[in-house]
Amino acid sequence: MKLKNVKALGIGGVLILLIAVTVSWLPGDQQELPAMTVYKSQWCGCCTQWVEHMRESGFQVEVKEANDLSLIKARYAVTSELSSCHTAVVDGYVVEGHVPADLVKRMLRERPDVVGIAVPGMPIGSPGMEGGIKEAYDVLTFDSAGSSSVYARR
Repeated sequence: MKLKNVKALGIGGVLILLIAVTVSWLPGDQQELPAMTVYKSQWCGCCTQWVEHMRESGFQVEVKEANDLSLIKARYAVTSELSSCHTAVVDGYVVEGHVPADLVKRMLRERPDVVGIAVPGMPIGSPGMEGGIKEAYDVLTFDSAGSSSVYARR
């Protein structure tokens, strides 16, 4: 771009141009994230807080309330050992329970050959379960055969 064209843009135009260029160079986890669908009970407050955590982290979340989540969990290969209070689906992966957003983003970036990731139960201190003394917990990957392994420790 010639100098005279930059002057014609003015300061506001140059700022918009710089912002556009900067955004195009952001790492993958800061660019637009895929939409997520969360299945939860209408009465679950910690699920609502986890949804808010995901939205604050850049995910667009659609919430579908269900009275019987066992049918959803069975459809997505979530065993009772992996189970928590809500199940989410994002870009072909399942996210079970109170998984931190940064680990969902990591999974989407790395694209492991798994069905999804899970935080079994409802550990205190996990996203949506804040307050009190924080418990250590594992985030697990799982496959359709029911095998799981540790993906991260928190």
